[in-house]
Amino acid sequence: MDTPLDGPLGKKAAEALAARLDLHTVGDLVRHYPRRYVDRGKLTDISGLEMGEHVTVVAKVEKATLREMRSRRGKLLNVVIRDDKGGRLSCTFFNGYKVSHVLTPGVRALFSGKVGVFQSQLQLTHPEFEPLEEGEDIRPFVSVYPAVDKLNSWDIARCVRQVLDLLDDPTDPLPEEIRRAEKLPELGRALRRIHLPESEADHHAARARLVWDEALGVQLALAVRRVHAAERPAAASPPRPGGILDAFDANLPFELTAGQRAVGGEIAADLAREAPMNRLVQGDVGAGKTIVALRAMLQVVDGGRQAALLAPTEVLAAQHARSLRGMLGPLGRAGELDGADDATRVTLLTGSLGTAARRQAMLDVQSGAAGIVVGTHALIQDKVGFADLGLVVVDEQHRFGVEQRDALRGRGERTPHMLVMTATPIPRTVAMTVYGDLEVSALTELPRGRSPISTTVVPAGEKPAWLDRVWQRIREEVAGGHQCYVVCPRVGGDTGKGSGLEDADLVDLDDPDIGADADDGARRPPLAVLEVAPQLAEGPLAGLRMGILHGKLPADEKDATMRSFEAGELDVLVATTVIEVGVDVPNSTGMIILDADRFGLSQLHQLRGRVGRGQAPGVCLLVTDMPAGTTARERLDAIASTTDGFELARLDLELRREGDVLGAMQSGNRSTLKLLSLLRHEKVIERARGYARDIVARDPDLSEHPGLRTLARQVVGDDEQAEYLSKV
Repeated sequence: MDTPLDGPLGKKAAEALAARLDLHTVGDLVRHYPRRYVDRGKLTDISGLEMGEHVTVVAKVEKATLREMRSRRGKLLNVVIRDDKGGRLSCTFFNGYKVSHVLTPGVRALFSGKVGVFQSQLQLTHPEFEPLEEGEDIRPFVSVYPAVDKLNSWDIARCVRQVLDLLDDPTDPLPEEIRRAEKLPELGRALRRIHLPESEADHHAARARLVWDEALGVQLALAVRRVHAAERPAAASPPRPGGILDAFDANLPFELTAGQRAVGGEIAADLAREAPMNRLVQGDVGAGKTIVALRAMLQVVDGGRQAALLAPTEVLAAQHARSLRGMLGPLGRAGELDGADDATRVTLLTGSLGTAARRQAMLDVQSGAAGIVVGTHALIQDKVGFADLGLVVVDEQHRFGVEQRDALRGRGERTPHMLVMTATPIPRTVAMTVYGDLEVSALTELPRGRSPISTTVVPAGEKPAWLDRVWQRIREEVAGGHQCYVVCPRVGGDTGKGSGLEDADLVDLDDPDIGADADDGARRPPLAVLEVAPQLAEGPLAGLRMGILHGKLPADEKDATMRSFEAGELDVLVATTVIEVGVDVPNSTGMIILDADRFGLSQLHQLRGRVGRGQAPGVCLLVTDMPAGTTARERLDAIASTTDGFELARLDLELRREGDVLGAMQSGNRSTLKLLSLLRHEKVIERARGYARDIVARDPDLSEHPGLRTLARQVVGDDEQAEYLSKV
């Protein structure tokens, strides 16, 4: 399996596979699996073809004619094929010079495509095809491989067969008892049958075995990491009777929901142990996650340690600091005249603090005077030192990269506990709830006083008149005494180069492919606050009191605008995603999101959570130009269909897959794992975790299982990638 490919294949083929597919060894090639199979038993006779059907035929090239196209530049290749029963069919290829050297008279091949008609004759236009070697048609299935430019599927298939003819069965790393218990074939048979199946059962069994290899490899790597993580434990912070947490609970002016009490109990138990907590609290916007996090932070403060709350924007960080101080009252004013005897201090640390205020904040953090530290990315900087950091709370996880979320965990001699809060987990995190050791707590009930939110997609590109109704709806909400948001993806006032997202306040890190349905940059630039606001003020919303809010405004101006909106002095706030999280105006009932397809799914869910925060129901209108059938529209339809954050994340997974859980990408189609899928293989992953836990308990470094150690390294990669797996 480690043999370089130039030995069995020759230098030219090996160089092509290395350059175009990054395949260097025999093992690399045999694990480049087919993406689909053509069942020869379901081939169609040419004489039985019907207009409009998708068919696959085996036929021989009788004639091939290459000529110049009449209406445009380029050459057209017309190929006449004939099957074994004498049926003839015409195939047409545009830019035919690219395949004319392959489709020569006498060549037998598989042809697949949709049957059309030209000049009253049935034909296939630009069909997929795959040449067949002599004797090859005795096999019932033809494997079709992921291919690239200048390296076709049939070239790859030929190389695979050549290697398999020479390959001895590799040593099977999977213990026989696991293979027997799970009814799995041996590795050598699985590798051969996934490439050269004799039946459907063959390739299903082979795929099942190779899925198990990936699942067990991941779980073994995680189990070994857990053993090493135990060498750097967290500081246990059990509840302290009579401490600040008890005093806070006694002064609460409302009763915690049953869900908040249950989740709080789970977190309290985690904090009391030395095993580092790694827990996600998922709850709909407004479900009461902040109070749960505050109670966890107070338990850590009672233990003599510090807690850090990491927020994605300065607006949200400042809001959190105000909110925490307000909830704590005298319990959060240590050292002040009206502070309680056992009070702690809440310190805000952001990049825009003045020099003196920043110096004092960093001193409070480093000395331990600040029990609770709230901040943005500024907290991640190496020069920010903590006296004894016991808990890291990450709010709105999707707004940070994986490495950013994990940066604070490496501080100090002991690993701080980690608590992540989100309304919509990113796809990678949903994957990690199964692949890794992330524990999940869900807040499923809304606190009293919250109202439902209805969400509707407005297809402005297809039905422009609907946009007029959008602005009428805003006027109706304002006439009813309520307030509304209009959200744009861009600030504006720039040159609008590139994707148009350069001046967005924060592009959603859970979605690097925003706008992927765009037609090679042909779309107009995204709508901008500084352009939309005056158009609305002079047009459909004339006469309404309007304000603007975006990340480029000075901090004091942002704060003043937000306070005016909170006080009811503005009817409509035109803003970027700066209002996505932490903004709480119970009187706001309408949310219009323009160019909604430009936002990530988590952002959309967060944004609509800004309305319906009072007694009146909320409405969220997602305005888009994207046509039905595109991925962007599917995602908008998905968010309109449910308000359940985990359900949205799973729908996102179905549309975009779980991303590379072994690398820094949080989403997208690239994955180190070739066959293993969270959605399809949850039960396999769960069973593999059980086996891995038992094996590593007996053999922590897998020294007695060299095959399994190699398997884990092959699946997960180097130590850095293995470490990455344990990051939420």
